[in-house]
Amino acid sequence: MTTTSTREALLPWDDVLAAYDPALGLEVHVELNTASKMFCGCPTEFGAEPNTQVCPTCLGLPGAMPVVNGKAVESAIRIGLALNCEIAEWCRFARKNYFYPDMPKNFQTSQYDEPIAFEGFMDVDVKGETFRVEIERAHMEEDTGKSLHVGGATGRIHGAEYSLVDYNRAGIPLIEIVTKPIRGAGEKAPEIAKAYVAQLRELIVALGVSDARMDQGSIRADVNLSLAPTGTGELGTRTETKNVNSLRSVERAVRYEMQRHGAILSGGGSILQETRHWHEDTGITTSGREKSDAEDYRYFPEPDLVPVAPSRAWVEELRGTLPENPTQKRARLQAAWGFSDLEMRDTVGAGALGLVEETIAAGATPSAARKWWLSELARRANEAGTELAALGVSPLDVARVQALVDSGSINDKLARQVFDGLLAGEGTPDEVVEKRGLAIVSDEGALSTAVDNAIAANPDVADKIRDGKVAAAGALIGAVMKEMRGQADAGRVRELILEKLT
Repeated sequence: MTTTSTREALLPWDDVLAAYDPALGLEVHVELNTASKMFCGCPTEFGAEPNTQVCPTCLGLPGAMPVVNGKAVESAIRIGLALNCEIAEWCRFARKNYFYPDMPKNFQTSQYDEPIAFEGFMDVDVKGETFRVEIERAHMEEDTGKSLHVGGATGRIHGAEYSLVDYNRAGIPLIEIVTKPIRGAGEKAPEIAKAYVAQLRELIVALGVSDARMDQGSIRADVNLSLAPTGTGELGTRTETKNVNSLRSVERAVRYEMQRHGAILSGGGSILQETRHWHEDTGITTSGREKSDAEDYRYFPEPDLVPVAPSRAWVEELRGTLPENPTQKRARLQAAWGFSDLEMRDTVGAGALGLVEETIAAGATPSAARKWWLSELARRANEAGTELAALGVSPLDVARVQALVDSGSINDKLARQVFDGLLAGEGTPDEVVEKRGLAIVSDEGALSTAVDNAIAANPDVADKIRDGKVAAAGALIGAVMKEMRGQADAGRVRELILEKLT
């Protein structure tokens, strides 16, 4: 068994691209934000005490009868329509049979050969190039419970002392969105995977059917990857990396698996069709279990549920509730904000589009919103190994920080310290400024004294300014700002220096 500390051989990236064509597939699971579960009335609140949101139905007890959640069906149809899918006039559920500790019934109620939505597509933008990702299906199913493996070094079942199971999540409505094989991506395969999941997440949030929190598992991506010799047009043996839970990790997992497959194939080996686990800390995948094919799950129609047959009138009514197409929305926002193509691509690529939009809606200018999210906050998110949206700073916070800068209460340098306080949980931006004493000193007397001190300490510089070399004032401004711990208006300091020396 491969462990998290074992890194398999990798083929250099350029060698992979020279010898092999990648084929990519993505399966994205979206937890719906319905008030109750898919087939029973249990609540779906995240973070409740273990095993407190369960009943005979979601625990799979004998005699319990499921009932389909109508709101979940509605959400599934809206997702399908937003993905340009056909909506089935008639579909039904199936039992997917396999033993797993967090499946209390020993089968998952899902859809097999008759999904509610099929044959769709989503156009994604990667560095100015539009790439069409074809959607094979979007089907309804229920989530599993959650296992916690205690003891051992990896947090996984191998080496654990014992395991605990929380069935609160069992039965929560899921929509699984499955792409057709994405071919011809070449070196852009990792970026296309990330862009697709990012845009899909953006669409799901806009639809209002899920909070799509990757950090909480309400949207999870499985990455399927295979390589075939360049130019053959074939599909190689695939692996499926399960439950990748960040946009950054989706890109990294694709790149890693391409290099791992390449090393095996170039060495004369063969790829094992299996599921693999992604390790965020080490940036590698490790073996999970051999991957089953559809026939191994022994699908058969669910006998306890009636088919779902949405009327065409209802489908068209739901079509009228769809949000603006993400591609069209980005074009509209780019024009409104005055961003260049590169600025917009960077904003989208950083997963910051919605954050910037909300920050602007809260009162910040487009340039200020973009500046904070794509520089200061993006740096901090990268250092923390998390997504921007999960960093712990809200668009309202960013807009308020910028408002404090605009009012002259703080400057950009002090604003960075305000973000330190926000990330440390010290309260609102105003509370952080007060607690840390970050407000710019507006006391003319204190500023004048600091300027006098700087002039006295730097007579040579002062003489240059008196001789008309005004540019030399920068050195004195720096000295004053240092004495004032950055809490001075640099513009006003410059004015005072020139008033005293010219």
